Amino acid sequence: MDDRGPSGVGEAPGKRGPSRRAVADENLHDRGSPARRLTDARGGVPGVDRPGAGLLDDVPQWPAVATPVGVFRLLPVSFHRDLGIISRWMNDPAVAAFWELEGPESVTAAHLRPQLAGDGRSVPCLGLLDGVPMSYWEIYRADLDPLARHYPARPHDTGIHLLIGGVVRRGRGVGSALLRAAADLVLDRRPLCMRVVAEPDLRNTPSVSAFLRAGFRFSAEIDLPDKRAALMVRDRALRHRL
Repeated sequence: MDDRGPSGVGEAPGKRGPSRRAVADENLHDRGSPARRLTDARGGVPGVDRPGAGLLDDVPQWPAVATPVGVFRLLPVSFHRDLGIISRWMNDPAVAAFWELEGPESVTAAHLRPQLAGDGRSVPCLGLLDGVPMSYWEIYRADLDPLARHYPARPHDTGIHLLIGGVVRRGRGVGSALLRAAADLVLDRRPLCMRVVAEPDLRNTPSVSAFLRAGFRFSAEIDLPDKRAALMVRDRALRHRL
């Protein structure tokens, strides 16, 4: 699921800047509005194997969870281990149409580095299903992101972007099941977070539908730098009713 276009979640502020993207269900690939962060002056990736220990309540320690489609786990990205597979997914035409990160590995590397070298407000992860890498996620502090300029953000709002890698994993409710699981993980592991948010392109009907099936509600239409978006919200208070 994603907030980025007819088949995903999220859109970036610039063509080639760091961007958040996600794919929800049946062909959902879209991008979100990423925060800009400083990269290491030497081009390195400090903390590459343990991002997310602070501002997002230690994502590396979040447990695997059972879902209707298998056992799901968020595994924070290791730059050298995971660059290749993420780059391959970004070159899938269905994903590239919304994430705009197709090309050599250096393009994906430039997207990952600011997150991995940053302050932990965005944590890129692989999504494992029954131990097999099959999706790419960005869990981020929406209240600390440029997105917060475009909606009435609350402290600790947490955003989600997702893309599903490989046609075989798309459809059949996989995206919705994983979105629900990821949102539940955020709410379970981040006690100060009252809402999980996403911003799919308003024209991306399959993506918006997937979020609704995952327990999100449509909150508002918002204008972002590169799209008119549907602000989708999963409220802690409603999580067991939607």
